[in-house]
Amino acid sequence: MARTLFGTDGIRGVAGQYPLDRATVQAVGLALGDWVRQRGQEACVVLGMDTRESGTWLAEEIAGGLSRRDVKVDFAGVTTTPGVAYLAKTGPFSAGVMISASHNPYQDNGIKLIGHSGYKLPDEQEESLEAEILALLKAGALSHPAQIPINAGLDRTYIDHLAATLPGGLGGMKIVADCANGSASALAPELFERLGGHVRAIHCAPDGRNINLNCGSLHLESLRAAVLERSADVGVAFDGDADRALFVSKSGKIVDGDAVLLLAGRHLRDQGRLTGNNGHPVIVATVMSNLGLERALRSHGIEMLRTPVGDKYVLEEMQRRGAELGGEQSGHIIFHRYATTGDGMLTALRVFEVMRHTGAGLDQLTSELQVYPQRLVNVRVRQRKRLEDLPAVAAEIRAAEASFGDSGRVLVRFSGTEPLARVMVEGPDLERVEAFANRIAARIQSELGAE
Repeated sequence: MARTLFGTDGIRGVAGQYPLDRATVQAVGLALGDWVRQRGQEACVVLGMDTRESGTWLAEEIAGGLSRRDVKVDFAGVTTTPGVAYLAKTGPFSAGVMISASHNPYQDNGIKLIGHSGYKLPDEQEESLEAEILALLKAGALSHPAQIPINAGLDRTYIDHLAATLPGGLGGMKIVADCANGSASALAPELFERLGGHVRAIHCAPDGRNINLNCGSLHLESLRAAVLERSADVGVAFDGDADRALFVSKSGKIVDGDAVLLLAGRHLRDQGRLTGNNGHPVIVATVMSNLGLERALRSHGIEMLRTPVGDKYVLEEMQRRGAELGGEQSGHIIFHRYATTGDGMLTALRVFEVMRHTGAGLDQLTSELQVYPQRLVNVRVRQRKRLEDLPAVAAEIRAAEASFGDSGRVLVRFSGTEPLARVMVEGPDLERVEAFANRIAARIQSELGAE
C-alpha cells in the first residue's frame, strides 16, 4: 500500500499541521493502544520526547489515545530515542514512543514507534497501523489529551546501562560535547563526567526553539572552534534526539560516521567480534557511505554491505547477516552488542574506548581513510516519479556512470521525510563530480521542481 503517514523514520511534519495535527496524533495513540491490546502484551507504553516546544502537547495527545484504550503510559520526559528503545526492550513495556524530528528545526516534530524488542516497527506493522489511523480519522474517533507525570528514574536506568559498557572509564580525557540544545543536553555531560572525563558542554540550554539551531551534528563549526581553543582530546556533536554522533579530532578534523565505522570495525575485528553468519568480518553501511570506506575495509579483510538510507534498514540487514556493527555516514551507528538502534552517546563511548585502548587520537585512527569527493544536491520537488519515467534524468545518470566506471557512483533517491530529491555523485575528482551532480539536479528541477 502507498504510505501517506509513515516515512523512513516514523511520522514527521510541522507540529500542529497534518499529519501532526491534534486529531491525527490522537488517532495514533488510539491505534497504538489497539495494537498493544491485540498482541496481548503488557498494557504499558514508555513515552519520551526531545526539547521542542511542541513535544509536551503531542505527548499528551498520544497519552490520551492510549489511556482511552486502557494502556498505561510511563513518561520519561526529555530523553533520547535510543533511551526509549532501551527502556522499551528492558522494561515492562509493550512499546515505546519517541516524540522527535531528530535533526530538523524546532517547528517540525515527529512520532517514532518502537516495539518491545527495542527495534523500530517494521514497514508492514507501520502500514497496518497507518490503515487504522486513517480509518479512525474518517470515523471521527477522538480522545482527550492526558497529563502525565515524568518518571525521572527512567533516564537513570538508561544512563546506568551506558556507563556499564565502559567499566574502565575515561581516565581524564578532555571532551567537548555539543548537545544541540536537544535530548542529550543534561544526559551526555552527566555520563561523561561520571566516567571520569573532563567535559566542556556547549549548546546545552534548550528553550524549546533552539534545538539544532546552528549547532549539533549538522553545524560543527562551534564544536571545532571549542576543541581547538581548549586543546581537547576530542569533540562530539549530537543531533536533536541524540541517536547520531559526529566527532572532531584534536587537530580540528571532522570525523563522520564512515570514519567511525572504520576505526570501530578494525577494533572489533582485532577482538574477534566482527564475524557475521558466513564466518567472515562484515560491516553494514548504506548507499551513502563513501567508496573510500569500502576500499579501506576491504584492505583489512572486512566486507561492507550497503542498504537503502535509514538506520532501520541497516539494522534489518545486520540482523539478517549476524553483523555486530553497522551505520550511516551521518553518524547513526549501531553497536548491536549493546543497542537495538543508533545511539549517539553509546557511539561516543565506543570511540573513546578505542582511543583509550590504542593510545591514539582520531587523526591517527582515521588517517588511512581516503575520502572520494562526494557532492550531494537536494532538489525540492512537487511530486515523486520513477526515474525510468524521466528519460532526460536517466540519460544524465547513465552519462555520469559511464564516465566514472568502477571509480565512481551515482545515487538519486527521494527523501522519506521531506519533499526532496537527493542527488549524490561520487568519484575520483571533484570537478567532474560537481559537474555531473549539478547536471542531474538541473534535469530533475526542470521535470519535477516545486514552484
